[in-house]
Amino acid sequence: MADIAVAPGAKAAPREITAWDRLKVNRNWLGFWFMVPAMAFLILFLAYPLVLGVWLSFTDARIGRTGAFVGLENYEWLMDDSNFWLVVFNTLFYTIVASVVKFAVGLYLALLLNERMPFKAMIRALVLIPFIVPTVLSAIAFWWIYDSNFSIVSWALRETGLIDGNINFLGDVWNARWSVIFANVWRGIPFIAITLLAGLQTVSPSLYEAATIDGASSWQRFRFITYPLLTPIIAVVMTFSVLFTFTDFQLIWVLTRGGPVNATHLMATLSYQRAILGGNLGEGAAISTAMIPFLFAAIMISWFGLQRRRWQQGGDND
Repeated sequence: MADIAVAPGAKAAPREITAWDRLKVNRNWLGFWFMVPAMAFLILFLAYPLVLGVWLSFTDARIGRTGAFVGLENYEWLMDDSNFWLVVFNTLFYTIVASVVKFAVGLYLALLLNERMPFKAMIRALVLIPFIVPTVLSAIAFWWIYDSNFSIVSWALRETGLIDGNINFLGDVWNARWSVIFANVWRGIPFIAITLLAGLQTVSPSLYEAATIDGASSWQRFRFITYPLLTPIIAVVMTFSVLFTFTDFQLIWVLTRGGPVNATHLMATLSYQRAILGGNLGEGAAISTAMIPFLFAAIMISWFGLQRRRWQQGGDND
């Protein structure tokens, strides 16, 4: 068939826009392609291990042996294991107490650092030290502080006449629990304090000036200005704090190995002990999987709270 000649000066018919042409100019698709490397990283290093761990929890796999599917047998065994329920109590107690104390002290520290004071920049830098020091080094330092024979705390209290003998920090059940909580609080406060301080920097000073002119006290300024505007940041930072505390492993393992008599064992350390040291991968995976509902609940509480704008703004909910 002969080609159709185009008269001189005549315009050619416009080319039909294809689906590929639309993709090249669509900003949403462009953003998607930029996200593909991050998605691949998350799937490879987060999603795949999570799915594999859940699958192993339904098997009797051991180190060196694949194992067969056993259904809910591992979970049924855990339900009858008194040590597992003790560890659940330890984990919840450790997480709740440490998170509450870290929030209270971190918020107070953030409010303090937000005020005018000399050497404020240096103090802010020093506050970060507990957070930037590697966890294992922090745990070793506390291990020496809590040593039953050479504890500097026991020595100082003996010298002041407050006690007669050394305190058994890590050998007594409740002493060990409070000791590991204190170590976690010391390490976690900087993260909360600096994050809340960054949020305080975004609050307009004019709001405080107007409240002061209206006769508002310091508590009223905090209650009706600082706290409502800081609430979204508090929700996010406390979610991370709870997740980090609930899944804590290094600090506990270096300090106590879960002792004495499982008093400081958390679900993460018990899972490691049963799966890696004990060789029972299926049981250890079941303990790890049992952590998911608690973590999911913490995330959902934060997510639903952030969706309620009246709650974010400090207003009453209907």
